[in-house]
Amino acid sequence: MFLKLFVADIKMMFRNKQALFWAFMFPVLFSFIFGFFFGKEAKSGTIAIVNNSKTQISESYVTALEDANIYTVKKDISLEEASEQIESGKIVAAVEIPESFGELPNLSERMVMMQGAPSDSNNIEIPKQTLKIFLDPANAQANAPLIGFTDKFLSQVNLTAQNASEIFTYEQEKTNNKDLTYYDFVLSGILGLSVMNSSITGIAIAMSKYREDKILKRITTTPVPTWAFILAEVLSRLILNVLQISVVLSIGIYFFDANIYGSIFALVMATMLGALLFQLIGFAIAALSKTTDAAQGMGTAITIPMMFLGGVFFPIDSLPKWLYAVVQYFPLSPLLKILRNISSEGASLFADSKSLYIVCAWAIGVLIFSIWRFRLSDE
Repeated sequence: MFLKLFVADIKMMFRNKQALFWAFMFPVLFSFIFGFFFGKEAKSGTIAIVNNSKTQISESYVTALEDANIYTVKKDISLEEASEQIESGKIVAAVEIPESFGELPNLSERMVMMQGAPSDSNNIEIPKQTLKIFLDPANAQANAPLIGFTDKFLSQVNLTAQNASEIFTYEQEKTNNKDLTYYDFVLSGILGLSVMNSSITGIAIAMSKYREDKILKRITTTPVPTWAFILAEVLSRLILNVLQISVVLSIGIYFFDANIYGSIFALVMATMLGALLFQLIGFAIAALSKTTDAAQGMGTAITIPMMFLGGVFFPIDSLPKWLYAVVQYFPLSPLLKILRNISSEGASLFADSKSLYIVCAWAIGVLIFSIWRFRLSDE
């Protein structure tokens, strides 16, 4: 009997084409959006280089900017065209390299200049040569890498031109050899987000709909045990969650070269644990909602705050302390911490015991509440 219920639930789920479409479309859309913007080969936009100088320094600047792979570099363009494209949003910035930029007097010329200089002069001040960067102030995030790169490049050129050596510098030392990007960070967030949305709203709306249509009440008049009906519903949706996880991971790994240093199996198991928790939350919502509209509203009211404050798009420890003290105990926050420990650090499912305890505590608490409050009928 249980197997028949399980198969029937799967058939009903896959026959609902619209709900199935959005169950997959939502995580796929997020995966591609963040992949294109923050994936391994993602760039900060397109910039134009108007190089009016053919000196070695100017050519080195253009080459170094291309090799840095921060932007798509557009050459063979006039300054007027570049300005128009900045205003229209086609490019993020333009750099004008003036004529004779990078030309320095040779040694004999410097000696002549020094002989004609005042006796108290220790060196010759060479006239400044200035690059011009044209940008849109509203696009500060895309402009920042260009300004930083140019400043660092010219600082090094200045030291070389003045035969000066660096006295104060810094050395970068990585605590590990892992090559991680922002997309690697947000990929775990998309995994948690996809199972959260589909599980909470899916279960809450489905159970409320069954109650409205008196299907749950009819179950009580059949030989079918209540636990068998609910378990079949849960397992059928876990199948959907497995497919969602597979799609998100496939897009991340094969389209955007996401780095996953831990076990894929452990990552899937942790995500499935989260899916089970969110399904229980869905049952709790269904226990409190008498209509599908109410269930949908309550589900949205729960998932939206967790989506923005649970750490999907940014680390929650960057939040104000008073807010962090609260959101670290949201159901999604410890789950994402576990997922990131597995994917980015190569840790096991049980490495972060505190986060695992929080997730399990939520699951047990919501399960107890659902058993106490959930009824097959509204009578």
